[in-house]
Amino acid sequence: MPELAISREKISFLIEKAEEFDVKDLPADEESGSNPTDDAEVDVLQDDGCDSVAAELASFIRALNEDEQIDLVALMWLGRGDGTIEEWEDLRSRAAERRNGYRNPRWETVHYLLGEPLLGDFLAEGLDEFGVSWVDEAPAP
Repeated sequence: MPELAISREKISFLIEKAEEFDVKDLPADEESGSNPTDDAEVDVLQDDGCDSVAAELASFIRALNEDEQIDLVALMWLGRGDGTIEEWEDLRSRAAERRNGYRNPRWETVHYLLGEPLLGDFLAEGLDEFGVSWVDEAPAP
């Protein structure tokens, strides 16, 4: 079984925060008397650019070392089904290659990961492939 360069505690924190990030309030449209289909689904989830959870996630990911960031991307890909646990080294190599192609690797890795709508789910699925449950290490509420 391959080893992760990033700890389960860090991944658990990221999964929890990613789930918070994914849950947003719908904007209140007091004037609307129609439904989303009638409006061509114009109303979208609220994002006013002042998301403290997104800022916390970005700061946390940016502070990870290079190996941790590479493992995080590879783990997300594993959970997304882009490879299997047997292909871990290949996934990791592709993640490193992608990161090395960035002009600003720390920032662009953050942007890439936060752009994945199901980041928390994919990280949890990736950990499952390693036979690890993220819930075991999640902080108590």
